[in-house]
Amino acid sequence: MKMLIGAPIALVLAGLAFWQFTPNGGDGIAYRFVSLERGDLEATVSSTGNLQAITTVQVGTQVSGQVSQIYADFNDRVRAGQLIARIDPALLEQEVLSAEANLERSEADFSQQKREFERFAQLFETQVVSEVEYSSAEYSFATATASLKSAQVNLDRAKQKLGYTEIRAPIDGVVIERNVDVGQTVAASLSAPQLFLIAEDLSQMEILVSVDESDIGLIEEGQVARFTVQAYPDETFHGSVRQVRLQSTISENVVNYTVVVEVDNDSGTLLPGMTATVDFLVETATEVLMVTNAALRFRPTEEMMAALQNRRQAEGGPQGGSGGSGAEAEAEAGAGVGAGAGAGAGAGAGAGAGAGLGQGGGRPEGGAMPSMLWFLDSAGELDATRIRPGLSDGQATEVEGPRLEAGMQVIVGISQSGTSTASSNPFQSQQQPSTGPGRPRGSF
Repeated sequence: MKMLIGAPIALVLAGLAFWQFTPNGGDGIAYRFVSLERGDLEATVSSTGNLQAITTVQVGTQVSGQVSQIYADFNDRVRAGQLIARIDPALLEQEVLSAEANLERSEADFSQQKREFERFAQLFETQVVSEVEYSSAEYSFATATASLKSAQVNLDRAKQKLGYTEIRAPIDGVVIERNVDVGQTVAASLSAPQLFLIAEDLSQMEILVSVDESDIGLIEEGQVARFTVQAYPDETFHGSVRQVRLQSTISENVVNYTVVVEVDNDSGTLLPGMTATVDFLVETATEVLMVTNAALRFRPTEEMMAALQNRRQAEGGPQGGSGGSGAEAEAEAGAGVGAGAGAGAGAGAGAGAGAGLGQGGGRPEGGAMPSMLWFLDSAGELDATRIRPGLSDGQATEVEGPRLEAGMQVIVGISQSGTSTASSNPFQSQQQPSTGPGRPRGSF
């Protein structure tokens, strides 16, 4: 009975061992593949900002008082000079009346002093009055003249202040904010309170984008930008860089610069305050061979390196597909492979594909270092070829090298459980199974 139970278990173990040591390459490893594709790549710098009108005017008041009437509301279109609100003019009307009364009194005094001066001037000519009396009359007349001018200025000021009770639109535009209601008291003693906010023209808008200092060197005036907003996630809008402001801001020890992107909004779809996710187009490449970055991050196991070296030696040296000897292939493809393949996967993560690539993608700076792509040849034998990475969009990278063609299957990872290999995720730690005495790695 025990033998009947043990036989199926032995068959299962034998099947698993066969799958583990007899996969697609014939070298005891099961690989995962991706295809080389031909297409277009774009390197972009991404950031976020907020939409706003290019020109906005805060409408305030220069006099204090109670708001008696409001003639404009949110989203209303107004013309320059249009009456949009009124402050209760009662007190200021009384000030005008008082100023008019003072002016009339000053005019009467001026007329009296003028007649007195003219009379004393005639008497002084006939030596009837003394020079002192003449000078006194002249002084009184000059004082009355100055008082008349002051009274006129006070009246003009009172009328001007009365005119300030009528709040008028300074520009043509749309009211996007209204901060007062009828009956509210506003005080303009220290600063003019904001009553309305008017946007001049919402058919032309701008986005203020905060760009990190590491990417600001890639941004220039006139550069194409595209963006999306949460309200319309399936629609892409376009704009261009109008200005890169020199003033920087520091947030959490990160230096940022403000980039102004101008946007056409003829349809009125975009609204002020919307959050925009902006991509600045840095560089493009059309109809190029490209591969996912995971293939360039792939690091071979020690067994794979040994198999490739043996094949190179059997082929007579540097005649293989990699364009170099087995030692060269090991030096280039096995960078970061330490004593254990699992350690090498972590140490060499990203060294091949992402070397020199910016956060938002791009071309490697100072020339790309050669990398390796691993594949199975037509006979199913493990092989590798030297490539040079080009433009990257952060997910895929342009590649150039011998023996590359569209549709080619390259190794991106290893599916075998328990092997000493680099995972397709270079940031995932690889743990090696414990190997006791007489128990080879990868066996049951």
